Parts: sequence; structure tokens; C-alpha cells
Amino acid sequence: MINIKPDWMQSLYMCVLVCSTEQLVVKILKAVDLAAKDANGFSDPYVKIYLLPDRKKKFQTKVHRKTLNPIFNETFQFGVPLAELHSRKLHFSVYDFDRFSRHDLIGQVVVDNLLDFSEGTGEKPVWRDIVEGTAVRERAHA
Repeated sequence: MINIKPDWMQSLYMCVLVCSTEQLVVKILKAVDLAAKDANGFSDPYVKIYLLPDRKKKFQTKVHRKTLNPIFNETFQFGVPLAELHSRKLHFSVYDFDRFSRHDLIGQVVVDNLLDFSEGTGEKPVWRDIVEGTAVRERAHA
């Protein structure tokens, strides 16, 4: 089966790899077709990433100015025992940076079934549709 992304969907591309019994490696590659949140027709996007359910450790990408198609290429590592991965999810929040006001939420992605990304699968990019915050938040806490 071929994954063909519709042109109108905003998406987040990433690599997730369980590389040892204690490390979950996440590489955020890029986002495409993000919603414009600024008056200039662009956004200043960045991504926050949490490991659910505890949200104790958070990572954040750099802000990319005036773009709807940022290329992040940033890698983050979570220390998590392999035995816990079945009950964990990755939560990505994509924001528009605003210097003088609250940052705008563009959307969110939740990735579960983390055991599917074990070492044998290699580093294969995957994409997920970015959806508005409320819909994902309900699924993330279910």
C-alpha cells in the first residue's frame, strides 16, 4: 500500500526509532502545508514533543521564521525502558511563535504503538496528519 498525502493536509514528517532497551530516538524532519497564523500569510513554526502519559520530559525544536513548510532535522532522545513502550505515546504540538503575544497552536499529532518502531525497522520516515488541538487532546488522554 502506498501512502499518498492529499495536497490540502498539513502534515508532520518524523523518524521514530527504539535503538536500545533504554532509548527512544525521535527525529523531527519537517512539516508541510501548515496553516498561516500571521498577518503576513506565514507562520513561525516550532514543535514541542512530550512522551505521554507523564509529560515529565519535553523537547522543543528551533523556531523557523516565515514559512509554512519548515525543515527541522532535529533529533531528540527519551530514556524509557522497552517494557514501558506499550503504554507510552509521543505527543507533538506544532506552534506559531509570536514575540509579543501567546503562541498560536497550529495543531497536534499523537503517535502510539511505539513498539512498531523497534531497531529492526530501521530509520524510515513516517508522516502523520496534523489535527486541531482539541481532537487530538481527547484521544491522547483516552
